[in-house]
Amino acid sequence: MEYSILAEVFQKMESTTKRLELTQFLVELFEKTPHEVVSKIVYLIQGKLRPDFEGIELGVAEKLAMKAISKSSGIAIKKIQEAYTKDGDMGHAAAVILEQKTQTTFLMESITVERVYETLFKIAKLEGSGSQDMKIKYISSLLNDASPLEASFILKILLGTLRLGIAENTVMDALAITYSGDKQNRKLLQNAYNVSSDLGKVAETIAVEGIEGIKKFKISLFNPIRPMLADRVKSEKEVIEKMGNEFAIEYKLDGERVQIHIAGERIELFSRSLEKISDYYPDITEKMPKIIQADDAILEAEIVAINENTGDFLPFQELMHRRRKYKIEKAVTEYPITVNFFDVLYCNGKDCTELNYNERRRKLESIVKQNEFAKFIPMTIAKNENDIEEFFENSINAGSEGLMLKMLDKPYQAGSRGSHWLKLKREYRNELGDSLDLVVVGGFFGKGRRTGSYGTLLLSTYDENTDTFPSICKVGTGFTDDSLDQLYQILNPKTTIKKNPRINSEMEADVWFEPELVIEVVASEITLSPIHKVAKDEIRKGTGLALRFPKFTGKIRLEKTAEDASTDEEVISLYKGQNKAVRDKNLIQ
Repeated sequence: MEYSILAEVFQKMESTTKRLELTQFLVELFEKTPHEVVSKIVYLIQGKLRPDFEGIELGVAEKLAMKAISKSSGIAIKKIQEAYTKDGDMGHAAAVILEQKTQTTFLMESITVERVYETLFKIAKLEGSGSQDMKIKYISSLLNDASPLEASFILKILLGTLRLGIAENTVMDALAITYSGDKQNRKLLQNAYNVSSDLGKVAETIAVEGIEGIKKFKISLFNPIRPMLADRVKSEKEVIEKMGNEFAIEYKLDGERVQIHIAGERIELFSRSLEKISDYYPDITEKMPKIIQADDAILEAEIVAINENTGDFLPFQELMHRRRKYKIEKAVTEYPITVNFFDVLYCNGKDCTELNYNERRRKLESIVKQNEFAKFIPMTIAKNENDIEEFFENSINAGSEGLMLKMLDKPYQAGSRGSHWLKLKREYRNELGDSLDLVVVGGFFGKGRRTGSYGTLLLSTYDENTDTFPSICKVGTGFTDDSLDQLYQILNPKTTIKKNPRINSEMEADVWFEPELVIEVVASEITLSPIHKVAKDEIRKGTGLALRFPKFTGKIRLEKTAEDASTDEEVISLYKGQNKAVRDKNLIQ
């Protein structure tokens, strides 16, 4: 398949933010795509080569890209740097430079999607001595035969700056329309994606086998399952209203949620965001074969840092010391952990997600051998508010952050958020229920002691209906010097001059970020706002919702993706849950 077809569609997609238009462009693309290429197309659309859990990254820096452009065009790197600084988009700047070369070159070959993909894959696999020179060679070989438009999007994929304004939901809409003729089949594709976490595989299956092939999708070991999520509640009374007469309650630990896959001696760990994290926890991979009494299994647990002397749970941030590439043996010794199991999704060749909670808990307890390192998350059955209150206090005293509440007769719903699971945290019990996980989308340069970092951040929720990130507040309080420095180190590489089309904000930040990083924020209340875009027109026409007096809690949620952030629906629910006096005051204003 000619790569020019893909590049032309990318160009169209960059020109709009309307989801229906974006979906239609994808449908037109898939209609032209041979079945054997569709998975590669889907990965490239997402700016990747394989699903996230395989950890394949291109790792191409701007300086290396400029060397390749220089090698291909004969233009000095200094002039390429000047063009990039002026334009702000390396892909577009390169296209302008290569346009001059195209006018004097007549021996260019047409390049295919297959060639681009395979070359990028070779680049991603290169490492060690001489790898940088080989990367330049591979990139320039593509640029030599690429048109300016093709070169632009090759570079954007390489640099991670392909911004088409879409995510998985839009791609699945287009796949359902193209290969089944009915957008309503999107739910079946969603189910397949939830158990495989591999959108390329889903695309290839529906293209080759149709919707019947999608219906046959099953759990596979070492392909992480997208986790089930919980709605929030802020009182015991609300729990009873939603849960009924009898339900399970578990400690909600302040750790890192992990999905453990085991078959024989092979162990792989995946984070909540489906990143492979086995290397950070060699103590888990070493000990699990003796703890899990099954031929194969997929289990969910919470990794929690502990005080080795007292056994008390430590805050989530202590686990971040494990997130290092070097001296991991030292980190294992200095930051001990426990693994606290709470669910089983697969066991001895059988899917366990269709079992209800009671059945899964019994299965879990039958295959995990408890010891000081591996434990079950404390659980009891509750029937009334007193049961919840008593267990809640016990959980807080033990160092956890609240409760998880789960219906006894419901299955595990991969990738979904709903009322079958609820969470009740300490801060949710106040008037507002004000702890929110928000996406950092923009930054404002600091002054005084914050000079050289971002003094204030622009934050957004995630709108599931439109697949966008509407702004909800600016936050500039709660930051320590250390946290400001840490955030700057994380955010600076994600800086973009142009706003990602999925960001919905009327405010103009000093710099924009790719919507990836999630942080936890508290606030005094939620108010109506003529500026911010969360729940626009839902409460009052022409206004959205915003946080009043937001404050950073100190928690950087590296284990969460942007799509795991608090949603518009959650904010609306919290707003309506505020006491009547606050709501009346807002309406009067």
